[in-house]
Amino acid sequence: MRPSPRPMTRPWRRCRPAAFALAALMLTPVPAAAAPASSGDGHCSQLSQTRVPGAEHQETACLDELTTAGTVTSGHTDPADWAGLTSKDLSAPSGVPGVQIDGYFPDTSTTNSNHGWNHDAQFVIRLPDRWNGGLVVAGTPGNREQYANDRAIADRVLSRGYAYAATDKGNTGLGFYRDGKNPGDAIAEWNDRLTQLTLAARATIVRHYHRPSSRTLVTGMSNGGYLVRWQLENHPELYDGGVDWEGTLWRSDGPTLLHFLPAALLAYPVYAAGGEEADAARGALHAAGFPAGSEFLWPYHHKVYWDLTQRIYREELDPGFDGPTEAGTPFCVPGTPACDADYDYAARPREVQSAVQRIALTGRIGKPLITLHGTLDVLLPIARDSDVYARMVRQAGRGRLHRYYRIEGGTHTDALFDAYPDRLRPLAPCHRTAFTALEEWVATGHRPPVSHTVPLPADADPATLSNTCALDARPDIAPSAAP
Repeated sequence: MRPSPRPMTRPWRRCRPAAFALAALMLTPVPAAAAPASSGDGHCSQLSQTRVPGAEHQETACLDELTTAGTVTSGHTDPADWAGLTSKDLSAPSGVPGVQIDGYFPDTSTTNSNHGWNHDAQFVIRLPDRWNGGLVVAGTPGNREQYANDRAIADRVLSRGYAYAATDKGNTGLGFYRDGKNPGDAIAEWNDRLTQLTLAARATIVRHYHRPSSRTLVTGMSNGGYLVRWQLENHPELYDGGVDWEGTLWRSDGPTLLHFLPAALLAYPVYAAGGEEADAARGALHAAGFPAGSEFLWPYHHKVYWDLTQRIYREELDPGFDGPTEAGTPFCVPGTPACDADYDYAARPREVQSAVQRIALTGRIGKPLITLHGTLDVLLPIARDSDVYARMVRQAGRGRLHRYYRIEGGTHTDALFDAYPDRLRPLAPCHRTAFTALEEWVATGHRPPVSHTVPLPADADPATLSNTCALDARPDIAPSAAP
């Protein structure tokens, strides 16, 4: 069954970042939310004063546990939102009481159904009782909702005493491209919403703790990593630094996923069929950026990621390619009309490049950034993504602000490590190590280890790999790929 025709207009109207900033600094009255009474010992005693500037609606809760060790049971997270992003053996911190605020900013799109609100621009802010003075903000990977980072990122930073804030980016789900009026609007909103949340969370901290945060760090994976890059390029004044976990690369002249995913869709069926043309097809996949040695991951990614990702992001940035059809035809045969396997970005009208340029990265970061990327990532191949971004940062003259660690054996989602523990390694423990390195960099000026490839430890058991990652291992990165 073919998708329904795309609407003529998108419901969300873009606001300038300045308008978001103003909204975030203004107090908008919100209805008081039901919450447990204060225990009288100071725990949640300031609940009534905790208001998020600019929020259209919020609900505040006093919790004995802000990590997933408690929020799963209390209903203050959604495990489906973070399913598949971490390995099963990743340690789960606990023992973090405090306040959680769930709410949303004004928006007209309705893709996020959390809490039965059917309202986008949802956020979560968590304020631990034992606060270390810092704030961590995050955007979500993929097209997930605001709880997507709870296991991979929030648990750890909350256990270290940070306040934590995350946003759904203003639109969610596989039909995110319906939001906005023009090509690129939905992705551009992601950047504005994280800026908006950062400003609002910083103001909320002042109201809750009666003093400003001493440092604000930004982090995220995949699309969330893209947001980290964009924020440090465009709003470095809001942050002290960031950790980019395999961020998506957008630049008008490529490479982007609109370049390498069509090549995968074209060549993989030939490779999978075997026969005389299989070797040439495998070579075509390697040439497109999918690394040698990653072949065991190709069947899963072809079935789950490549086709869907190509179609929905192409629809967001180039809806005219398939005319009235919405997001193409799944697993179409090359040669059929408007088949995404035949998509040729370079041949598309200039308007398509203009849409990509609106969300493009430059490499001109203004605060310290640590980038992590797995060498066996076959959704965003490292040679077409973070290797390129590292060069962009260096060419922009910002190399002193960047550290780049290529994680040998890492792939795009850590849950695949559970299926291939003898061939892969998870990135979550590397993110934890990188975050600690960023803390020291920001606090003392001590720079992390030089950029390099982090080798996969020999004979390490899965439980150890799930929870340890040393970034100061022997550098062995090829000079052409090193920042």
